[in-house]
Amino acid sequence: MSTPQIHAASASPMPPGVTDPNYKPLPGRLGNLTVTQQHALEKFKKELIEAGIFVEERMGDTLLLRFLRARRFDVAKAIEMMIAAEQWRKEFGVDDLLNSFDFKEKLEVDKYYPQYYHKMDKDGRPLYIERLGLLDIKALYAVTTQERQLQRLVSEYEKFLAYRLPACSKAIGHPVETSCTILDLQNVSLSNFYRVKDYVFQAATVGQDRYPETMGKFYIINAPWAFSAVWAVIKPWLDPVTVSKVDILGSSYKDTLLRQIPVENLPKEFGGICACAGGCSLSDAGPWNPDAGKNGIANGSASA
Repeated sequence: MSTPQIHAASASPMPPGVTDPNYKPLPGRLGNLTVTQQHALEKFKKELIEAGIFVEERMGDTLLLRFLRARRFDVAKAIEMMIAAEQWRKEFGVDDLLNSFDFKEKLEVDKYYPQYYHKMDKDGRPLYIERLGLLDIKALYAVTTQERQLQRLVSEYEKFLAYRLPACSKAIGHPVETSCTILDLQNVSLSNFYRVKDYVFQAATVGQDRYPETMGKFYIINAPWAFSAVWAVIKPWLDPVTVSKVDILGSSYKDTLLRQIPVENLPKEFGGICACAGGCSLSDAGPWNPDAGKNGIANGSASA
């Protein structure tokens, strides 16, 4: 049988909690590390501890491997990346943000720039949706600010790691480490994009440098003919591995999405059949919030 051979070839044991008998970890993950990668993980952790940087409650092997993969298992570069990320956390006030941030303008912001997590794809990844084509810059910045948008983004990344991924992992029976994103560009305005490009740049930088290896699949749908100009601006910010995860689709995207996302999990506006009470964009429905979507807007520690 192939599965025991794959496990035997790994220098690390399988992660705990795996109930899916068909789970085969991708290279560079727990349960599929080479001897060199396992040694790099051990060295990385040891050096972080010696430098006084290691935070036990946050820095499990899964997180450490994210930084190592992002730097192709170059321990020195991974340490440099981790030091920069930890310094940024202090400067941005991430820990305080988790305890105190209240995005009271969520209902209004949803009208002008919907951004939300919603259920899972077929691989168990949380589905994340942005509707950039609905962006109304003037109305958006009348009810919030760029700073609060970034604070919300960081808060959501933290909830993604702390609540959403563990809940999805339990539901699917194996570790889930990434998201599946849909970026809807229907009726997008190039002038609107350029007015919000600073926020988009900061958001991309936060994702790539502070929360590495969290993108699993990225679908850009309803891409207009002029999107090549926008993509030319975004593409240089991303590394080649990230770019390889992106599918750019026009208006004929439904079949492609449904090959990856169960029809009952995909909102109706994208060709699925899900219609959460109160709207999918406000429900925060998913394994991390199992009662959401049934009685309107979700509440609770894991909600957006």
